[in-house]
Amino acid sequence: MSSRSYYFLTYDATSDNLFLNKIMKIHSTTILGIRYKGKAAMGGDGQVTFENTIMKHKANKVRRLYHDKILAGFAGGVADALTLFERFENKLDEFHGNLERAVIELAKDWRTDKMLRRLEAILGILDKDHSYIVSGSGDIIQPDDGIIALGSGGPYALAAARALVKYSNLSAKEIVEQSIKLTASICLYTNENIVIETL
Repeated sequence: MSSRSYYFLTYDATSDNLFLNKIMKIHSTTILGIRYKGKAAMGGDGQVTFENTIMKHKANKVRRLYHDKILAGFAGGVADALTLFERFENKLDEFHGNLERAVIELAKDWRTDKMLRRLEAILGILDKDHSYIVSGSGDIIQPDDGIIALGSGGPYALAAARALVKYSNLSAKEIVEQSIKLTASICLYTNENIVIETL
């Protein structure tokens, strides 16, 4: 999958230093996760795009982790994301399924480890109680509404999901499915071969 990198400066008052941070603009996928009415669901489309060519139609970008209690999806490089999944699973085992602790420790490693810093992917992680977006710059974002949206189709899927939460009686799984289908009708990097996992 392709990606582009953008940069921003942050200031650390304790050390009086400026730091250059990288933000990746991930293309070529849509991942959507939602916690709604006591349920959690995460889905992703199946398209893998290399530059302007569709390489695969039915990729699985969503996984169940830690005894099927946690869902995770990725946008970005496949090999990079699989490396991060493996590292995250190790953190979950180390902290006995404590999702918040595992996410924090993964973000710390991702930011400080020279090898991990080169990985170009972003992870969406959720269970029935928590939603996180984790990036390689060490950012951990907890969306206010519990909806995770990643990839080039993320903004479209997020808008659709918010509207469906407000104006429909669909289940969490149905909201994910319909939102990604709507996204596929707009985003060139998203198709309708959708994989959805639920808790």
